[in-house]
Amino acid sequence: MADNEGLHAYDRQDRKTTTNGVESGVPRKSTGKLLDHNVTFEEYYYYARLSRAHPSEAPNVPSTAAPSGISKYIPFRKGMMAVENSAIRDEKDLNGFRGGETWHEVSQEEYVQASRALRTATWGAVFYLVTTDILGPFSTGWAFSQMGYGPAAVLYFVFGCFAAYGGFLLWRMFLQLDSDRYPLRSFGDIAYRVAGKVARQTMNVFQSVQLLFNVGIIIIQNGQGLSQISNGSVCFIVLCFVWAIAGAIIGQIRTLQRLGWLAHFAIWINVLILIITTAVIFHSDPNYDAALANNNAPQGPKVTTAGPPAGVAFEGQVVGLMQAVYSYGGAMLFVEFMAEMRRPYDFWKGMVAAQTFIFACYMIFGFLTYSQQGQFTINPNYQGVSPYTWQTAVNSLALVSTLIAALLYGNIGIKVLYSNVLMDIFGLPSLAQKSGKLLWVAIVPIYWGLAFVVAAAIPSISNLSGLIAAVCILQFSYTFPPFLMLFHNAQRDAIREGEGFEASTGRTIRHDAGMTRWMRGLRKNVALNAFNLFFFLGSLATAVLGIYSAVVGLIDAYAKTAVSGFSCTNPVGA
Repeated sequence: MADNEGLHAYDRQDRKTTTNGVESGVPRKSTGKLLDHNVTFEEYYYYARLSRAHPSEAPNVPSTAAPSGISKYIPFRKGMMAVENSAIRDEKDLNGFRGGETWHEVSQEEYVQASRALRTATWGAVFYLVTTDILGPFSTGWAFSQMGYGPAAVLYFVFGCFAAYGGFLLWRMFLQLDSDRYPLRSFGDIAYRVAGKVARQTMNVFQSVQLLFNVGIIIIQNGQGLSQISNGSVCFIVLCFVWAIAGAIIGQIRTLQRLGWLAHFAIWINVLILIITTAVIFHSDPNYDAALANNNAPQGPKVTTAGPPAGVAFEGQVVGLMQAVYSYGGAMLFVEFMAEMRRPYDFWKGMVAAQTFIFACYMIFGFLTYSQQGQFTINPNYQGVSPYTWQTAVNSLALVSTLIAALLYGNIGIKVLYSNVLMDIFGLPSLAQKSGKLLWVAIVPIYWGLAFVVAAAIPSISNLSGLIAAVCILQFSYTFPPFLMLFHNAQRDAIREGEGFEASTGRTIRHDAGMTRWMRGLRKNVALNAFNLFFFLGSLATAVLGIYSAVVGLIDAYAKTAVSGFSCTNPVGA
């Protein structure tokens, strides 16, 4: 690295960057934006090394700052409060500097102190955040019924390990690209720094699609619950439409910063549902009507198998596997968690502890549910409770929980779509402007209308969640991390002696460019890069297989079960 002595002091305020990839004596001054194409990989890497060497990141240094950002919130599922914070900050990044405001208006030390004052989370807090972000056991019993005890346990373990490895890759890239000067705030930020603007926009689109489909799943789930409560006396699609209208109304609330307690409340509602469901299925028969309507499983002796069930096609087993992918979905928000940590080095502790705890919960609940209900297990599991009183009780609790989810998912999904896609790609005005607020009012019902169409056209929770797991969730947890790591390693390991970012002049020095440089970087750690390439290609293949199986499962569900698009019939029976 050039100018290694600069690692012990921050550079001058008049930072400059080169205009091309080869050594140049014509520097260019930065615009001051976080998304600045003039900032090179070497510069991000240089400032990250400075930040990691800062005394405040040393072990056993107590934090005196009050909790802030994500540390103040307990997310519901899939880290919704974290996404909102990221979307709000991205919106400010894209617009806040257009009026000429730059970091140079304050001293570097003042900026560093202000930046670090916002980072207060510990690895213990990350354990709680990752657990509540990922944990969602209501589909595990159904997944076991599609794969059998052995394959389900092995695949949940394997995919849990690979999900943890994907998180490890994100952690490594975060440590080497995040700094006080150029903080990382979202998954897309990593993509931007290692692969460019198109990569960032692509991942923002995937994130928006995932959140939209999650809202669709909520609409289906609520419609099924209301239909069971009403004993099928109201048309299922009408109940879904009612929830979509409710979402369009509550979605007009643009800020959720003071509603973190609602998300916290929803977690404990889900825990209560889990306890009630487990207790009831041990003292009652399965819900045979729901199993027939949803799984095409007629009443008869309960059957459990150690291996793949004879009556489940290969595509059905893959859809069951996609429930494991869906259940481990959460890597999309790991960067937000690390961005709030006082010592990002410790993220791995919280992540490993959380993934271990989550795996144990999935195994316990999956084994118990499948053992008691066998092939009659449905998704979500609590709607397979047969006593009407208890069924109504858990559905009522779930309605409260999913109403909160609708408030959070819908609001944040629109905010992510608006801030990271519509503003970034199409140049729409900021939500802080009057025209932006008016556009928000118009976009909310359109968003919920699209989610309703998704729910009405694909009213099968298992296959729809399997589809979104294969299309989006699998990419964030398994495909994107090794892909981005290959780009990261190629650029980092291509830096030779005498190359790198030179703080004293603001230049990035490179002695070559093009494919030769990229191949030199990849050859430095051949085994690791080969494994990441294998991981990336394997994840892509799994995604294609998952998409195919989910589509086949939907076709089969339309043909053999009560599932039908835009129908009055409840997919899980009355």
